[in-house]
Amino acid sequence: MDVIILAAGQGSRMKSDKPKVLHPVGGKPMVQHVIDAAADLEGARLHVVIGHGADQVREALAGQELNFAVQAEQLGTGHAVAQAMDGVARDGISLVLYGDVPLTAAATLRHLVRIAGQGHLGLLTVELADPTGYGRIIRDDLGSVTAIVEHKDATDAQRAVREVNTGIMALPTRLLSEWLPLLSSNNAQGEYYLTDVIAMAAGEGVRVDAIQPEHEQEVQGVNNRQQQAELERWYQRREAERLMTEGVTLLDPARLDVRGSLDTGRDVVIDINCVFEGKVRLGDGVQIGPNCSIRNASIGNGTVIKANSVIEDAVVDAGCDIGPFARLRPGTELARGAKVGNFVETKKARIGEGSKVNHLSYIGDAEIGRDVNVGAGTITCNYDGVNKSVTRIGDGAFIGSNSALVAPVRIGAGGTVGAGSTITKDVDAQQLAVARGKQRNLDNWQRPVKRKD
Repeated sequence: MDVIILAAGQGSRMKSDKPKVLHPVGGKPMVQHVIDAAADLEGARLHVVIGHGADQVREALAGQELNFAVQAEQLGTGHAVAQAMDGVARDGISLVLYGDVPLTAAATLRHLVRIAGQGHLGLLTVELADPTGYGRIIRDDLGSVTAIVEHKDATDAQRAVREVNTGIMALPTRLLSEWLPLLSSNNAQGEYYLTDVIAMAAGEGVRVDAIQPEHEQEVQGVNNRQQQAELERWYQRREAERLMTEGVTLLDPARLDVRGSLDTGRDVVIDINCVFEGKVRLGDGVQIGPNCSIRNASIGNGTVIKANSVIEDAVVDAGCDIGPFARLRPGTELARGAKVGNFVETKKARIGEGSKVNHLSYIGDAEIGRDVNVGAGTITCNYDGVNKSVTRIGDGAFIGSNSALVAPVRIGAGGTVGAGSTITKDVDAQQLAVARGKQRNLDNWQRPVKRKD
C-alpha cells in the first residue's frame, strides 16, 4: 500500500516564511501527525509531495523512511498526486492524505483502505453546518456518490448540499493511474482536481463508498492562524479527556497543554497552566503545581513539583520535592527523597538520596552524595571560560550558605564548608574548611554623608 501525502502548498494565509505543513499542532508539525497516522497502517510506503519550502520540509522530516516527490508548479491536487506516481506500486492501493489535515485517526484510514481493498473507491466526507468553500458531494436518486463539485464551480442547488469532500480517499492504484492522465484543468481555478476521479469512477461503474469520521475535527484543515488555534484547542481537550479517563486529576482541563506524549500513573494531580513537551512520564501519586513546564523527563512516584518550576531532560526518582521556581536543566538526576527548592538551578548534576539544595543556588556539573545539605546561595563554579569541570561532594557533607566551590574540587564525606567560603582545594572527609577574609570591626568609624551645596 502506498500513502501519498500532499504537502507542497505555500499556505499564504498563514503569513509566514515557514511552509504551512510545518506549523505545529500539539507540539509537532502538522505533516508529522499525518506521517505518524499513516505509518501505523500495515505495509504502508510513504510518499510526501513537496513544493513550497521543499528544503525546509525535507530537513524537518529527515531521518524517516519517506519518498519525496517535488511539485514544482502548484497546478492542483490531481497534478500533485501525479508527481508521486513514479514511486507507487501499480498493483496495490493508494491512500491520498493532506499535510495540513493533521488529526485524522488511523482507524479512519484503515476503514478507507479496507474499502479500496475490495476494489472500490473509499471517500472520506463530512457534514458541515457551513460548507462554504468546500467541494460538495453529489449523489444520485439512490444515494450513490456520482461526483464532487468544487464550491466555485457549483450551482446554487449544489451549494445547498452540506455534505462535503475532505479530499482524503483510497482506491486501487491501477484505477488511479488510468484516471490521472484524464483530468482536465477546464474549471474556475484552472487546476487539475483529484476529486474529478469520483465522476470517472461513477461513469465506469466503480462503487464509491463514502464514510465519515467520528469527529469533525479529524478532517479539519488549517489555512490560517485562527484555524490552527481552533484545532490546537480541540487536540488539547482530547488529551485532557484521555488523561482524566486514565485517572488523572486535572484541576482545570481547559488549562493544560500536552505537546508530545504524557504517560501517567495512578492518582496524579496536575494544576493549571502546565505544559508537557516531548516524552514525559509521571509516576503514581505525582503532584504538579501550577504554571510548570516539563520536557523529556521521568518523574518518580510521590514526587511533588511546586509552582512555576521548569524541568527539562531530567530524571527524578520517587519522593522528591521540587520548587517552587526551581529549574532542572538537562542531565539532572535526583535520587529518592532529594529536594531542590526555590530559585535553585541544576544542570548535569546528580543529587543523591535525601540530599537538599533548598534555596537560591546553582549546581552544575556536580556529583552530590547522600544526605548532603547545600546552603542558600551556593554556587558550583564549573566553567573557567574554556572548560567545564566537576564538583564532587561526599555523603553527609554540609555546605554553608553563600559558598563558591571552584571546580574541579572534592568535598569528602562528612566534610563541612563554612558559610561565605570560596573553596579552591579539596576538603577531606570530616574536615571543616573556612575560606573567607578575616573580619575587622572598626571603632569610631564615620559613615559618609551627602554634601549640602
